[in-house]
Amino acid sequence: QVQLVESGGGLVQPGGSLRLSCVASGSIFPLYEMAWYRQAPGKQRDLVARTFPFSTTNYADSVKGRFTISRDNAKNTEYLQMNSLKPEDTAVYYCNARKITTRDDYWGQGTQVTVSS
Repeated sequence: QVQLVESGGGLVQPGGSLRLSCVASGSIFPLYEMAWYRQAPGKQRDLVARTFPFSTTNYADSVKGRFTISRDNAKNTEYLQMNSLKPEDTAVYYCNARKITTRDDYWGQGTQVTVSS
């Protein structure tokens, strides 16, 4: 079982940047896909970006060109670099690890990102 701890959220002005980090308790390579989801108040939890063990990535249309997901397998860590932030990016961001063989999902506790002037 994997435990995930996120960090890096906070308050930022529109147009600003933040980098989220997620550290996994065990080895994530090559057994797990890693992803970031977000959930705004009163809305469902949506996929933001996903990375696969050999660096293939995909993104939600709403963040393409602004957000970059990456992973450091040696450090069991994934990142989400968020640039050109907009108020509509405000949400709790969750780190996700999905075991490739079983499709079991593991979640972090979430980190709040607020984009406001």
